[in-house]
Amino acid sequence: MKRVLITGLSSYWGGRLAQELEKDPAIEAIIGVSPEDPTLALERTEFVRVGSQHALLRRIVRAAEIDAVVDTRLIVDSGTAPARGAHEQNVLGTMNILAACGGPDSPVRKVVFKSSAHYYGCERDDPSFFTEDMRRPHPPRTRLESDIVEADDAVQDFASRNPGVAVTTLRFCDGLGPDLETSHGALLSLPAVPGILGFDPRYQFIHEDDIVGALAHAVTHELPGIHNAAPDGVLVLSEVASLLGKPYVPLLPPWGTGAAASALGLTGLRFPEEVRHQLRYGRGLDNRKLKAAGFRFGLTSRETVQAFAEALRLAPLRESAGAPYRYEREVEEFLRWSPSVRRDRES
Repeated sequence: MKRVLITGLSSYWGGRLAQELEKDPAIEAIIGVSPEDPTLALERTEFVRVGSQHALLRRIVRAAEIDAVVDTRLIVDSGTAPARGAHEQNVLGTMNILAACGGPDSPVRKVVFKSSAHYYGCERDDPSFFTEDMRRPHPPRTRLESDIVEADDAVQDFASRNPGVAVTTLRFCDGLGPDLETSHGALLSLPAVPGILGFDPRYQFIHEDDIVGALAHAVTHELPGIHNAAPDGVLVLSEVASLLGKPYVPLLPPWGTGAAASALGLTGLRFPEEVRHQLRYGRGLDNRKLKAAGFRFGLTSRETVQAFAEALRLAPLRESAGAPYRYEREVEEFLRWSPSVRRDRES
């Protein structure tokens, strides 16, 4: 039996992971923490409105006898948050959560950290595939990459200081899915896929369901250490465009790319700096270690892009399907704890 704490329950990944773990009868208790309301409907996950204050988290961890903590909060797309907010969440928040998990009296025996392939960066002299024992060959170019490296390294330091805790770091490649909002998703949703003149970068895309599956696998199995999470298959960007049924238009100049991207931003699309680096050089991750640990990807990179193309085609139908879930505390408490509701279920 496991008692799991999920940080960032209001994030898409925190909510999706909670929904997945709720299906497992071996999970005795699921507690989610976040300063914001949950964004997905949950049945038996208990929600506590709290941020990353380590003193409060430490009290929750010990009071609930948590033995597994999953940190899903890492911001991996600078287009979704201001730089200062991303730094506070990625670096300071990670350190506070690790502080809440450590100590000789802590019941925590497993920590799962959702990291990013941005840890490795994107440069022209990169290896064909990054393995888990490689560090990035060059210093971080962007503030977001620097924050991710600092947070990831803090997790590795925690693992070395706490040998009694199984620490799993999952470095995910770029995710795609019908409900996932990212800069790459916005880029591939354009009528034509833009690129940089003279470059056709390599990409791996992991489906959102496989991201959730990999996190759940790390909770329910023993796989300490660092694991790259990227499906089989590598695509160049022009091939991605072809699978989407769109033209590939390398219209951004190789020099002054940022200014040209800013001009494109007038149409409502923002190109974060880390995305511009990927549009130039791309990146590949070696996934053999995660597969050897027993995880099986549901879709390859090619199949993920094909599924995304189908989701784009059906987007108008999805938008008209109804209003999104909205958390209402009083309603949730009634459905969970009212004797009337429980009697109805038992009858």
